Amino acid sequence: MTWAWRRRRGGRGRPPKPRFISRPSTPLSFIPIDEYGHPIPGVPVELQPDELEALRLVYAEGLSQEEAAARMKVSRGTLWRLLSSARRKVAEALSQGRPIHLRRT
Repeated sequence: MTWAWRRRRGGRGRPPKPRFISRPSTPLSFIPIDEYGHPIPGVPVELQPDELEALRLVYAEGLSQEEAAARMKVSRGTLWRLLSSARRKVAEALSQGRPIHLRRT
């Protein structure tokens, strides 16, 4: 069963197309800890469900960007933008020691 997720933005214009995600993610947080086991505080980085799905399809399942875009029912350009945004967020969180929050909707 696929799950459609659509980011709602306020304002005028065309409503966004739904992005198909294989399974809805549960809200999770990855919090960095120091060598003593204490959490490192910081402003969290939030990954959207479609960004996480794009990362999973391309890097965990090894699909090409065209195959992943077809599975999510978006264009290849949209998938590329999702991957770019997700990679930037993950790199920022890892290099700055910030928590990563996975949103559900």
